[in-house]
Amino acid sequence: MANGYYFTFLCFSLLWSLFGFSFGHIIPRFPSSAVRAEQLSGSASTQNGLYRTEFFTQILDHFNYNPQSYQTFQQRYLINSTYWGGAKKKAPIFVYTGNEGDIEWFAQNTGFMFETAPYFKALLVFIEHRFYGKSVPFGGNEEDAYSNSSTLGYLSTTQALADYATLITDLKKNLTATESPVVVFGGSYGGMLAAWFRLKYPHVAVGALASSAPILHFLGLVSPYAFTNVVTQDYRSESENCYRVIKGSWKQIEDTGATPGGLELLRRSFRICKNYISTGALEGWLSTALLYTAMTDYPTPSNFLNPLPAYPVRKMCNAIDNLGGGNDTFAKMYAAANIYYNTSGSATCFDLDDNSMSVGLGLEGWRWQACTEMIMPTGGGNEESIFGASTWEYKSRATYCEAVYGIEPRPFWITTEFGGHSIEVVLKRFGSNIIFFNGLRDPWSAGGVLKNISDTIIAIVAKEGAHHVDLRFSSEEDPEWLKHVRQQEVDIISSWISQYYRDLMVQ
Repeated sequence: MANGYYFTFLCFSLLWSLFGFSFGHIIPRFPSSAVRAEQLSGSASTQNGLYRTEFFTQILDHFNYNPQSYQTFQQRYLINSTYWGGAKKKAPIFVYTGNEGDIEWFAQNTGFMFETAPYFKALLVFIEHRFYGKSVPFGGNEEDAYSNSSTLGYLSTTQALADYATLITDLKKNLTATESPVVVFGGSYGGMLAAWFRLKYPHVAVGALASSAPILHFLGLVSPYAFTNVVTQDYRSESENCYRVIKGSWKQIEDTGATPGGLELLRRSFRICKNYISTGALEGWLSTALLYTAMTDYPTPSNFLNPLPAYPVRKMCNAIDNLGGGNDTFAKMYAAANIYYNTSGSATCFDLDDNSMSVGLGLEGWRWQACTEMIMPTGGGNEESIFGASTWEYKSRATYCEAVYGIEPRPFWITTEFGGHSIEVVLKRFGSNIIFFNGLRDPWSAGGVLKNISDTIIAIVAKEGAHHVDLRFSSEEDPEWLKHVRQQEVDIISSWISQYYRDLMVQ
């Protein structure tokens, strides 16, 4: 059986009711923590000197002074000092602001920091987000930490940013490196945190590289159709026939599933294991492949979520367009899904067993965040959508969150706390030293900053780029445009650090 897609499909199966698609076509959470590390396992990484693991005693609540607030937990961070020039030389410190998952996974998939560290003589630090990985409050007991809204209430972006500020400040003091400039890095949700960290803690970090950071993907700022519009364009740009086959497949699946013996026909057509099948589960399985392939449509082979060839969207469309058999839509869709789920060709069947999919803690944490402040409208589609027409309704989200957690979301808190409206006018007045990278093949780019805001808040946009492709380890096969993007980022970061040193000299 093929289980490589387990976590990504789990995201779909558990969050269908969050996103209001008519038959389960939902938009996933950020893929950053979805499956497994591309480079090395955690133990191998440590043994090979990629980083060492440390823990910091972190306060539970940074913003209140009641006795509960003073509880602490152990926050994990990873550190690499191989290339650091040292405190005496005021050498820089590069910090990754951790996403919604195990920090080792992010460290192993952020090669840009490791590859630029020798040039900058930088110390590398990767900080794990509270409630994820091993950074779990309430004695490290996951069951207690995730037990109810009273404990989960300490999981928020503002608390996470305060964690990072506290840890960085303490680390610099312990290293006698109080004058070393800090640059923060992040991709996806971590990229949002990096940008917000620079805005909220400019005295801690001199700049931020925010890759694929959809800081504008909130109510009142972006159309619910924006995400699926990019997915649609990704496939349609490769082949009109590919687009039409995918778009027309959903009704055929539903119609077939509703007929006597239809589910068995679908089972055989898509090689689904004997234990479970439904039209909704099958559609979610196919949607997972399509959406994550669009996000990770990298120009080189990858193993970021699942093993994929270079330009996997193109490969999917080629599989659809070049398959014989006339109008056999199911055979074509199966061939496309195999690009994502079965690159090795070794899978004999695919498991859609809902009962085997218990709630993972990483997912549970993000589900909480999606029910409180991360209200990102990504479930709508117009008539041209590759998933068909559908609507996104805040009411559906609110109803779900009330049922699960007994709380009502705060859909406008993020833009109240961090801004977003009239960003071109507002951000230039109080922000500086932020790079926003977005690849237009990435659906999350629809909520990204795509234009320069000032001389120091720079948008780097790559027409062929996918989800935080700039942060990936480099490859000999990288196209010239990607090499140029990374060089731009290095040059800009160099200018920030140089300016910091000049300012330090005139004090």
